[in-house]
Amino acid sequence: MPDTERMLDDHRRPDGLDDATVAAVGRLTEALETVERARGRLYDFHQLTGEADFKAGDAADLLREAGHTALADQVEREVVGRNVLKGRWTFQIVEDYDDGYWTAFRDAEREVREALTGGRRHVYEAELKEERRTHGLAGHEARPPEV
Repeated sequence: MPDTERMLDDHRRPDGLDDATVAAVGRLTEALETVERARGRLYDFHQLTGEADFKAGDAADLLREAGHTALADQVEREVVGRNVLKGRWTFQIVEDYDDGYWTAFRDAEREVREALTGGRRHVYEAELKEERRTHGLAGHEARPPEV
């Protein structure tokens, strides 16, 4: 059997590990992946909010140039540089999320994997790939060729 037809050892189920445990660890990893997606959206929120703040500042400048000083002042006073939550800009929200929920979730997932799969990642998905791929067919290899 060619090497590309054999699953890498770092994705193999450890001896004696039952299906229910593999599924449970896989589900926790899937939950972490969902948290990672949420974190990406939080960073999108952070950057989009900052971009909007600078655009509002530009709009205030344009309003002032067009002779609408009172409205420009209002936009600058009420919107530009405003906290998005009490006392917080988005970078502070991102930092709190990263230091709290995201870190705790990653740590918990890693601890469960280390305790149950010897730290191996994506054991459930690797087994799913083995079930679904067409063995021996190009484009369905178990792993990339050795470099």
